Amino acid sequence: MTTSTTSPRQAVFRTFAASDGTELFYRHWPAPTPPEDGSERAVVMLHRGHEHSGRMEHIVQELGLDRFHFFAWDARGHGQSPGRRGDAPDIETLVRDVDGFVRHIAAAHGIPPENMIVLAQSVGAVLAAAWAHDYAPPVRGLILGSPAFRIKLYVPFARQAIALRLKLCGNFFVNSYVKAGLLTHDQERAASFRADPLISRAVSARLLTGLHALSERIVADASAIAVPVQLFISGSDVVVRHGPQHRFYEALPHPLSERHVLPGFFHDTFGERDRDQAFAAMRAFIDSVFAPPRERGTSRLPAPVRSALLWADRVGPSARTYRRLEAPLPLSSLRGLGFRLLRRLLPLAAPLSPGLKLGRDTGFDSGATLDYVYRNTVGGRTAPGRLLDGIYLNSPGWTGIRRRKELVEELLELAARRLRTEGLPVRILDIAAGHGRYVLDMLEKIGPDGWDEALLRDIDPHNVEMARRRATERGLAGRVRCVTGDAFDAAGLAAIRPRPTLVVVSGLYELFPDNGPVLASLQGLAAAVADVGYLVYTNQPWHPQQELIARVLTSHRGGRPWIMRCRSQTEMDSLAAEAGFIKTDQRMETQGIFSVALARRMSAQSVDAQNADTRDDDAGDDDKLGDSRASLPA
Repeated sequence: MTTSTTSPRQAVFRTFAASDGTELFYRHWPAPTPPEDGSERAVVMLHRGHEHSGRMEHIVQELGLDRFHFFAWDARGHGQSPGRRGDAPDIETLVRDVDGFVRHIAAAHGIPPENMIVLAQSVGAVLAAAWAHDYAPPVRGLILGSPAFRIKLYVPFARQAIALRLKLCGNFFVNSYVKAGLLTHDQERAASFRADPLISRAVSARLLTGLHALSERIVADASAIAVPVQLFISGSDVVVRHGPQHRFYEALPHPLSERHVLPGFFHDTFGERDRDQAFAAMRAFIDSVFAPPRERGTSRLPAPVRSALLWADRVGPSARTYRRLEAPLPLSSLRGLGFRLLRRLLPLAAPLSPGLKLGRDTGFDSGATLDYVYRNTVGGRTAPGRLLDGIYLNSPGWTGIRRRKELVEELLELAARRLRTEGLPVRILDIAAGHGRYVLDMLEKIGPDGWDEALLRDIDPHNVEMARRRATERGLAGRVRCVTGDAFDAAGLAAIRPRPTLVVVSGLYELFPDNGPVLASLQGLAAAVADVGYLVYTNQPWHPQQELIARVLTSHRGGRPWIMRCRSQTEMDSLAAEAGFIKTDQRMETQGIFSVALARRMSAQSVDAQNADTRDDDAGDDDKLGDSRASLPA
């Protein structure tokens, strides 16, 4: 691989539209040397907090890689992008912006994500890690320099004070204490930092607190990041703490992942005086992740589809967590004592709160409970009851589910518009509709000309009757059919006629830990959907109250404990892909609990070709897994 250019590259200035329409600035350094195999490749760079894309230009010149395009953005509120300096609507907006940036590069420059490396520093590194976790992009790898998983705040209780003031008084700004001399030993780079008019030292409190919450979630669930990661830790960093960086790396599953601790380096890892050490390692890492599968030898990770289908529901972190939640806690456990106390208090509190009572009567994961959560109207005959019901309705899970409903409707509308644009009918199928609220709400939003017919199925006759009643109340009975049906009956799904062109599965697969029934259901849908069609599906990659729910709440299935197994986004996308659906768009609710994805049905020929590629890539690898970081746990 060529690693040095004959002359400095010149950047082209461009913009792209983020998901909310905001035009964000970025730089593009075209590749000076054509690719040997005709396959364009790119390095996508995300700057650290306070800075901008121009501060990363030296990486382009010094790293070389003449056959790679380089791209670097100015995050909103930074550099030449709009927005108040050091601010954004929330930290999740920035993660979604990363997804939009990569999608724009793929569409506008013809470089698929599979041929991209994402290189990021500090706050940018946290955004890149969160994007890889939440959106499961098929990029070749991440290169992360000193990710700001935990910022050093030297004033005691500073983080708690910032969070309290934010809650009481609203957003405000905090100025960085970090001087240029604490970022790098490179005097020229430190001087340019001090003189740069585009650098802003302020950061909003909502971004600071959001960054902390996001980092804790990503570090705790780093095992869900499926792509190779090269992590650089600056040994003398006074800005961020090392502990979370090490914990993050130790949970990464990919065997090509690397950790490099650079003694004496300050926080600006890729701008340090001796950065050539890091750059040499980066070139070797890029070589390794772009090597053909046969050259990776024992480091070859099995294809994501096989990993998801054969392992994730039986081995690995999510399976271990599920088995742990199935087992009762020891009688001597203080945590177990607390959960037992909550279980005994629940029957006493339920009569006061309509939401708790409904959950006790029908199951906290039932269609009736979800309909109550969607209505989001506090009930109760007494002040304590209304207070209790309000706390219940505003728990993280229910808040996330209401946002999930909005995102489901958003992607259903998007798919319906695409079908209309392609001159195709909009025939909607919901295989577990409950009371049908979100589909019926969406149909009213897009209007009578935006869809042709809808079929709402549910295994519970009561839910079917409620959906039928709601459709009649809205004057939609002539075009909306409501029938009883099993969402896991693959043959029954495949036989649905007329063929649907838009299927939605919301909040269903998250309730079932085994991948076999989920895959069978998806395969039935693939057989049912017309040659051109879309699938909207939801996922729950993480939940902050997973153990509380498992130890205290009951399911609609016979009153058993409601134990959930969280699926990584890679796992869920792989199941959809195995059935014949390829993700085209995704949304994430702000807490990171729920995702909503839109996928397009592949042709049968494409599915066969994909499975053939998977079998070819994995041939001979099974006997080598013991030599790699992907080894199955005992």
